[in-house]
Amino acid sequence: MGHQMKRHAMNLDFEWIDLKGPFRRITIEQARQFDQQGFFVLEHAFDAALMAKLIEAIDPIEEEVENIVRDKLGGKAFIMRVDEISFTTHLVAKSKVARDFTLHPVFQDLAHDLLGPDVRLYWDQSVYKKPAAKDPFPWHQDNGYTYVEPQRYLTCWVALTDATIENGCPWVLPGVHRNGTVQHEISDLGFVCTEDPAGTLAVPASAGSIIVLSSLTPHATGPNTTDEIRKSYIVQFAPDGASVVSENDGQKVRTLCDAPERQFPILVGGVPPIQGDA
Repeated sequence: MGHQMKRHAMNLDFEWIDLKGPFRRITIEQARQFDQQGFFVLEHAFDAALMAKLIEAIDPIEEEVENIVRDKLGGKAFIMRVDEISFTTHLVAKSKVARDFTLHPVFQDLAHDLLGPDVRLYWDQSVYKKPAAKDPFPWHQDNGYTYVEPQRYLTCWVALTDATIENGCPWVLPGVHRNGTVQHEISDLGFVCTEDPAGTLAVPASAGSIIVLSSLTPHATGPNTTDEIRKSYIVQFAPDGASVVSENDGQKVRTLCDAPERQFPILVGGVPPIQGDA
């Protein structure tokens, strides 16, 4: 497939618009890298104490979900495979620690710089890649899983523990994001937009760092060849008014991304929402 990937059927007229600034958090160089390569790394965005607090909050919820999948679903639920890779979604609806974290000033600044003045949380999930995870997670765009308009939203891949090449850090395929959402195929491991493309970059990240990705940047993760769990928390933000778009009998159906318990505002008119609104 390479870089000549076919556009998604609903991606008719996407045009990437370069970032203009002024910026609160990112540098001109990071803005340029985001425009050209679809990602950058914000090193040491959070301290070790906050990462430990998040892990303490997420671990028991992740364990509970994995036990349900093990006991009731035969050990596999879509892309989740017990003792290999777990996806624990909507943590903000279950944990005040997670909810407070998504309202952190770092995210508010990134949302302002990369999306605009009115932004909501779109999605959040932990991803734990375990020592038994010998399969890579396939190349995909986040907007290839669920088609959102505007197509361009923001994925913040937070390393709760060090993410290395050995334990399955992300890899990215630069440049493709500028064409919008591409076609994906379904596989046993997840949605796939390309296989073994040339020009990929490994993106290791130390605990507390954020890999900042466009929702349109193809990325994948390798196997975990270590004896430690690689823990990450993925937090995604979308412009206020964003909708999930699906088709039903040839008609487009739009579902506004505003579920109050998990898609709350993080910026309103460029400032944090009034306490109680979020």
